[in-house]
Amino acid sequence: MNQQAKIPTNYGALGTLVTVFFFWGFIAASNSIFIPFCKTHFNLTQFESQLIGSAFYGAYFIGSLVLFLLSNVLGYDILNRIGYKKGIIYGLLISVVGALLIIPSANANSFPAILAAFFVVALGFSLQQTAAQPFAIALGDPATGSHRLNLGGGVNSFGTTLGPIIVSYFLFGAIGTPEKEVTVSNINTLYLIVAGVFVAVAAFFAISKLPSGKNDEPFEKRK
Repeated sequence: MNQQAKIPTNYGALGTLVTVFFFWGFIAASNSIFIPFCKTHFNLTQFESQLIGSAFYGAYFIGSLVLFLLSNVLGYDILNRIGYKKGIIYGLLISVVGALLIIPSANANSFPAILAAFFVVALGFSLQQTAAQPFAIALGDPATGSHRLNLGGGVNSFGTTLGPIIVSYFLFGAIGTPEKEVTVSNINTLYLIVAGVFVAVAAFFAISKLPSGKNDEPFEKRK
C-alpha cells in the first residue's frame, strides 16, 4: 500500500509568519498599561477605562463577522481571493492607521477618539489573524498544521509576556510601580514607534518570498 508523500514544512516562510503572532500578543497585553493612563488623564471611572479592552477585542468579533457575511453574500471567500499574504499586509496597514490615530486622539484629549483608534488597530489584527492561522496550516502537511499553530501560539504568548514589561519601562521608566508621570508626549512617541514597526513588518512581508497563500477548495456558501 502506497503512503501519500508528506508535504515538507516551509520553515523559512513559517518563521516570517510567526512574527505577526508576536505583535498580537505584545500590543494586546500592553493595553493593560495604557488603561491606567487613560483613567487618570481623562478622569474616568473604572468601568469607562475598561472600555479600551471592549473596543479592542470587540473589533476582533466585528471584523471577523463582517468578513464572513460579505463572503457569504458575494459567494466567494474574500480573503482567499486576495491571498493570505496580502491579507496580512493589508491588516498590518490598517493597524498602522489605528496606531497613528491614537496620537491626534490623545493630543485632542478625546477618549471616544482613543477608543475608535484602538478599534481600528484591532480591526487590522482581526484580518491578520483570520489570514495567518490558515496560512500556517498551508505552509506544510495538513496533518502537522496543529504543530505550526502551536508554535504561533507560543510566540504569541511570548509577546504577551514581554509587552507589558517593555511598555511599562518605556512609559514609566520602571517595571511595575510607575516612577514618573506619563505624558501625552510619551504616548505620541510610543505609538509612532508602534506604527513604524507595523510598517516595517508589512514591508518585510511584501518583499519576502512567502507564497501568496490561496486555497483551491470551493467556497461553501451558507444557505
